[in-house]
Formats: sequence, C-alpha cells, structure tokens
Amino acid sequence: MRDDRLRASFPTMIIGDLLEPGAVTLRVSAANKRQVLGVIADVAARAFGVDAGEALEGLIERESAGSTGVGQGVAIPHARLSDIDRVRAVFVRLETPVAFGAVDDKPVDLLVALFAPRDADSSHLRALARISRMMRQPELREQLRKARSADAVHVMLTQAHESKPTAA
Repeated sequence: MRDDRLRASFPTMIIGDLLEPGAVTLRVSAANKRQVLGVIADVAARAFGVDAGEALEGLIERESAGSTGVGQGVAIPHARLSDIDRVRAVFVRLETPVAFGAVDDKPVDLLVALFAPRDADSSHLRALARISRMMRQPELREQLRKARSADAVHVMLTQAHESKPTAA
C-alpha cells in the first residue's frame, strides 16, 4: 500500500525534469570511488553551477554513512547542497567498473547522482525511489552500457519513466 501512495504522488516528477543533456557523461576513467565522486561533483558544477567542493564533500559524507551502490553495477550517490534550487541529476558511465561497496559486492559502472537543496521536502526521496526502480530494469541497464552518445543516454533515461519496473 505504501508503495502505491508513493507512486500516486510521483506522476508529476519525471526524469527529464531532473536530468539535463549536459549532465550526462560517458567513457569516464576513474581508479576508485573517490575519483568517481569527484567526476560527478565536477559534472554537477559545470551543469548546474554548484560548488564542486561542496558537491564532493556532500557525496563523500553520504557515502560514509553507507554505500549507495544498489547492485547490478549501479550506484545512486546523493547529497544536499546549499546552492541548488531543486532536485537535479547527473549520469556517469565508467569505462571500467570500480569497487563501490555495493550491496551485491559487484563493481559499479553506471551512476545516477542526485543533488537536492539542503531544505528540500520529500521530492528528493521520490526522485531517489524513481531512479532506483528505473535502474532495476535489466534492459535499460544494458542499453545504457551500450549507448554510443550522451544524447542517446539522455533520451533513454528521460523516456524510461514510461516503462514498468521489473524485479532485479
């Protein structure tokens, strides 16, 4: 029942509202989790005008509470920032997966990072739930890994909200 209420409150939020084409980065090389988080912070700084240092600090702080690696090569790091006006997303695909402390102990190569205002209401939790359900779809993960351009990934992610989630 709770999940139905969450879905009912979610229709107005679509991934396209969170993810801009300029916030998608492919073919990223990183040796470890901290480097990946640094890349995400840099992408957020370029795409949204946030402070890269604050973004990195927020991501690292959240990861210290527990890994955001959700399994199947996916992580959903997230942080609250002072200089952002709404929930925003960054997508990064790594060339080579890195250890992320994921729940299934598999390395991560697909990351959807969320940034929310420090005083955000529950919209960031709805976004997190939405991204999590979306990234459970094996077909979508495979398409994201094969995509040749950031534009193609952006289209896949913004249209994925129409798909029904499948069990991982």
